Amino acid sequence: MQRIIAFSRILYKNIRHVFIQGLLFLLPIAITISLFSFSMNLIRSWLVPLRSLHLPFLEMIPYYEIIVVCLFIVAVGAFLQAFVLKPFIKFMEDIFSQIPLLNTIYFGAKQLIEAFSGNNKTSFKDVVYVQFPRPGIYSLGFLTSQVPHEISPDTTKIYYNVYIPTTPNPTTGFFIVIPQDEFHHANLTRQEAITLIISGGILQPDKYKKD
Repeated sequence: MQRIIAFSRILYKNIRHVFIQGLLFLLPIAITISLFSFSMNLIRSWLVPLRSLHLPFLEMIPYYEIIVVCLFIVAVGAFLQAFVLKPFIKFMEDIFSQIPLLNTIYFGAKQLIEAFSGNNKTSFKDVVYVQFPRPGIYSLGFLTSQVPHEISPDTTKIYYNVYIPTTPNPTTGFFIVIPQDEFHHANLTRQEAITLIISGGILQPDKYKKD
């Protein structure tokens, strides 16, 4: 009887181990497929007006709305490279700048996207470590600018604006104003810091990986 019980325990442990191994392998795949499917369906719901075009040669292609939008984005990018749309964009932004609330949302979103794209070299000047949300705990942040003396919390000190992104979505985060002596620079590029933040620290910079 004891042998049967011992064998049952060993069998249970082995089955549990194999089950966990299979689950750990399949779970990331299932999450990836689910998120991809959710994203595709969400994008398709945004592109419902395209279906009213009734183009038979496109309707035979799965997710043709996304293909059309991708081609449209490529065309806009090509026009921008040729400076064809530059006057129109300036005209549109001049209009947006005159509309309360809309100007804040549009230009704020534009600056944030440009900062994360890596094309804007001045938005996120440096990657820093800040003791946040409490002393003793460090968070990665992006140094954005120096606080003007006129609006500084303490005119006897130099303050900086720091943006602290959240994981896994770095486009949301916290904005803090901190004295110059309360942060220190991290030996990371903006791209490396974003990779760390999005992955929750799983993906380390290649130059610091141990062989």
